[in-house]
Amino acid sequence: MTRRPIKLEASWLRELESEFEQPYMTHLRAFLVEEKSKHRIFPPGDQIFSAFHCTPFDRVRVVVLGQDPYHGLGQAHGLCFSVRRGIAPPPSLQNIFRELHESEGVPVPKHGDLTHWAQQGVLLLNTVLTVRAHQANSHRGQGWERFTDRVIEVLNERKSGLAFVLWGSAAGKKSTMIDASKHRILRAPHPSPLSAYRGFFGCGHFSAINDHLVEEGSGPIDWRLPD
Repeated sequence: MTRRPIKLEASWLRELESEFEQPYMTHLRAFLVEEKSKHRIFPPGDQIFSAFHCTPFDRVRVVVLGQDPYHGLGQAHGLCFSVRRGIAPPPSLQNIFRELHESEGVPVPKHGDLTHWAQQGVLLLNTVLTVRAHQANSHRGQGWERFTDRVIEVLNERKSGLAFVLWGSAAGKKSTMIDASKHRILRAPHPSPLSAYRGFFGCGHFSAINDHLVEEGSGPIDWRLPD
């Protein structure tokens, strides 16, 4: 049986094509086929790799690491922390908007779709790219982590001057994979209501990102989301 073509943005496929031939990826494919036969999976199949399509490899300037996708109906669309227009922003995203407003004066958006950030070079990457409906963390340990670790490795090795934004302990552990002499690493507690008051609020990461990008000779990110 002929394998379907890999639907990954061309510049990313150039960097990652060999990963799709690894044994772990064969296991992951089989796991997802089995899951889809029994459960509803988020995000929809054509949106699993949305972060890569919205932010091609050659345009990445900032990397924001999330965990696994939102598991509620209609929420996840392939960009970490982001939800489609018409879907109420979840609490973590509300806290991100609060920090952005309080630190930068950016008006709180009327929606939670972060595609505008992604199109400016902000790779919004979850470490696990799929989830079973209404069951957080249900697709951990099946291979996605190895794939997204390779994404981080490739970015670390082949690019310079990136800002890696690590919110929460899970994302923070990835700092050991990043060369701090080549890239800027920004760490803070997760924006979840359970931890945002421990140092996410007031972290100043949005201005730190733009200061770094300007130092690197790149333009700042426009954090405002168009209505």
